[in-house]
Amino acid sequence: MSFSVQARAVLAKDLHVAWRGRARTAAVVAFAGTVLLLFSFAVGPDSATLAQHAPGYFWVALLLGSVLTLGDAFRVEVEDDALDGLLVLPIDTRALFLGKALASTIALVALAAALIPIAGLLYGVGVGGSWLHLGVFVLLGAAGLAAPGTLYAAMTARARGREVMLPLLLFPLVVPVLLAAVKGTSLALAGDPMDQVPSWLGLLIAFDLVYWSVCPLLLGAVLES
Repeated sequence: MSFSVQARAVLAKDLHVAWRGRARTAAVVAFAGTVLLLFSFAVGPDSATLAQHAPGYFWVALLLGSVLTLGDAFRVEVEDDALDGLLVLPIDTRALFLGKALASTIALVALAAALIPIAGLLYGVGVGGSWLHLGVFVLLGAAGLAAPGTLYAAMTARARGREVMLPLLLFPLVVPVLLAAVKGTSLALAGDPMDQVPSWLGLLIAFDLVYWSVCPLLLGAVLES
């Protein structure tokens, strides 16, 4: 099979597994939504503060939810003792990474889409800037979390305490993505009179390109280790 066919087969398989596990997906949405609710309780009735920091709360909730989502990237293979079998299949590990990372990106975008109206209701914010900019930053931010998250999910798949190891490895690496996504989301919500969106968008694209270029090359070594 060609590279693209292999990647599409992996993507289709992971999306099918995610669809069959809809209850788990709903639980992740409920968890991330609860994080947003806890932020509103912690800040209290200060609506101005809630609205000002809503993008940060949103992305922290998405980041925490992403740990549960990304942790599932290799869950089926581990449960079926099939992780070693991936190495003997006639499949390019870069295609394997691409399929799984795209599936994780789609899952994170869906999670973000579910959290946006929840955040809007809890924090009293709306899109006063551009829906297009909001969508672009959500998509690129999700991709920036998915690429290293997929690699680290493979690295910790068979490790004890992988639920703890994955966020410990992932969170420091995605700080630049998180900062750019938070700032870009803030500009999309409040408007961009100083034309700052291109700068933050460029930073986010740069980190995405680095992650999506380097991580596929490392997956083979990670699975063999």
